[in-house]
Amino acid sequence: MKITFNFLCLFISIFVFSQSKAVKKQLVKNVSKSISKNTSVQQKNNNDLPVINEELPVLIPKKRNGNFGYVNQKGKFIIQPEYHIAVFFYEDCNLLNSPNQKVRKFGSAEYATVEKNEISYRVDKQGKRVYEFKKSDLGQCAHKEYVKQLFQGYVMNGFYGIIEKATFKNPADYKQFQIYPQYEYLFILEGDDVSNPMIVATKNDMFGVIDKNNNIIIPFEYVDIKRNFSWKLGKMFEVSKDGKNYYYVDSQNKTY
Repeated sequence: MKITFNFLCLFISIFVFSQSKAVKKQLVKNVSKSISKNTSVQQKNNNDLPVINEELPVLIPKKRNGNFGYVNQKGKFIIQPEYHIAVFFYEDCNLLNSPNQKVRKFGSAEYATVEKNEISYRVDKQGKRVYEFKKSDLGQCAHKEYVKQLFQGYVMNGFYGIIEKATFKNPADYKQFQIYPQYEYLFILEGDDVSNPMIVATKNDMFGVIDKNNNIIIPFEYVDIKRNFSWKLGKMFEVSKDGKNYYYVDSQNKTY
């Protein structure tokens, strides 16, 4: 009887040990698969969203065949063009302050607003529609103190220049001009750095972009450059050579 009991105990010990080993092996296998899967996803994202210019967004709106999608910095479509409207990935303060706490996360800069068939969505960087806008979800944007522009346009003898408002007093003294009036048109773009604005200008009826020191940033070769928030949101300019088809260029005049 004692021999039988000892044998039974030995058998149970071996069985439990083998089962424990099998479970441990399976857990290690599952963890390895999970790590491998996550690494693959991360690697895919890195390959799809290469960072060539750190100043630019990793995804840039682009129009093809009448619809907007998003290309990466190499110009490859990551989100296919199917939207009537597509803006840069940027914060949406109405969603960030939503009375519905569950949707506030979709207001972060990890998402972009698009529109299709008159319905607005937020999409992630893989192009998945993660949220459909509802009026009841929209909150009030937090008040931000207005930052005054340091510079402003100044017209003299029919030409536009730039002055620094705080110091300019005498238009007869050309040294007081930041840029002496010489352009047919000027518009100071809104940006995060008011001390170094980008300025849309026209010369010989063609549009370009200059800085406050009158250096040419974008050559005067465009029929139009939009005076919108593309510089503030994406450090890019929305340009056109025919007045109909618009696309983005960066500060090196590289096309996207």
